[in-house]
Amino acid sequence: MTKHNSKNVFGEKLITCSEDPLTGFFRNGCCDTGPEDRGRHLVCAIMTAEFLIFSKSRGNDLSTPIPQYNFPGLVDGDRWCLCALRWKEAYDAGVAPEVILEATNESVLKYVPMEALLEHAFKTEEI
Repeated sequence: MTKHNSKNVFGEKLITCSEDPLTGFFRNGCCDTGPEDRGRHLVCAIMTAEFLIFSKSRGNDLSTPIPQYNFPGLVDGDRWCLCALRWKEAYDAGVAPEVILEATNESVLKYVPMEALLEHAFKTEEI
């Protein structure tokens, strides 16, 4: 499901990252971006407990609900549009979560090498 004309890291239409919880800078389910997105919420990542602890230690608590902002708090397994530089920081620290490449905005390539994303690409298990 595509929300806008944004492209993913393969140059194809950006697919939905998550609608439950509803993610994206614009809260449209996609890792769309625009000039007002100063955090560059570009990486569709699958949360892990390890990453959530890391992010909280860096001052961005993604696990605690904030009802006034309709933010449920994230748990292990949730998909979320992460800020490109936070994902890169986690990558450098060895705690980067897996990435859904088809739902990751191509703009991330300005901040994160494709090789790093491929290294953490979510792969479905073959039957």
